[in-house]
Amino acid sequence: MADNKGGIPVFLVEGDTLPEAWEKSVLKVWEEGASIRTEYDKEGSPPSKDATMTFVVRKPFSEPRLHRAFPGGIEELEKYRLEVVEGIHDHWIKPEEGKWTYTYHGRLFNYAPVEDLSSSKVKSPFQSVNQIEYVIKKLSETPHSRRAQATTWMPSADPKTYDCPCLQRLWFRIIEVDGVKELEMNSHWRSRDAYKAAFMNIYALTDLQRTVAERISKNRGEKVEVGRYADISDSYHIYGFYFEEFERSFLKLVKARSFEKRTWRSDDRTVQYGIKQAHKMLEEERKKEGGGGA
Repeated sequence: MADNKGGIPVFLVEGDTLPEAWEKSVLKVWEEGASIRTEYDKEGSPPSKDATMTFVVRKPFSEPRLHRAFPGGIEELEKYRLEVVEGIHDHWIKPEEGKWTYTYHGRLFNYAPVEDLSSSKVKSPFQSVNQIEYVIKKLSETPHSRRAQATTWMPSADPKTYDCPCLQRLWFRIIEVDGVKELEMNSHWRSRDAYKAAFMNIYALTDLQRTVAERISKNRGEKVEVGRYADISDSYHIYGFYFEEFERSFLKLVKARSFEKRTWRSDDRTVQYGIKQAHKMLEEERKKEGGGGA
């Protein structure tokens, strides 16, 4: 381990839009993060860059909403959004078949703690809880409540598994800003790949924030806007084994292009085409899973 005399640094960055705040957070940990070994290092790779990070997106739905340097295509981003918000792949939770042990949607909308995650057939002794419905109900009745939260962690089982949730908790509250009611949301993470995961995470979670705000608006009969989004990670890191990839992709793009040229608006034709392609891919997937595919 490198000599990090100041310990794990703690950073705060802010931006108006998703790509602005994410880019600032990634550059901050790259330039000033501590050098720390991880459980996933490859032989000969340098330590990761690591920090405790909070970044704030002041206007989550302001344009541009997409950064061109996030790893993965627009199709993958749209499918991930649907996984988190609508649970399109909750049926892939089948560890007995070598598949997933959890999804964020499953933990947030159908939380049912168990002691064994080796099989989806293990039943919880507790009735499942739709935590997002609870949040919506609570804030519809008491907008200023500090109790509107949803958790993912299962202390009964997650510490024993190789693949446990990075997201730990979501917290919501409604506040009035200049006469406008806004739903603010915090997300809390134990560990986070700053470069390869964080942008897709915040893109999907702010869409969940929007969904919750719309449901509360309907329940209360008054408009509740999407407010600021705050993202808190205990370990926000860039892995040493992909430093070269990071430098030739993310850093190269940031240095070579203006902010406008390294981001996309959500209504850009390229983005809209990618979204449509994602839905076509999902339709084909459903046909194959239902036995209707080739």
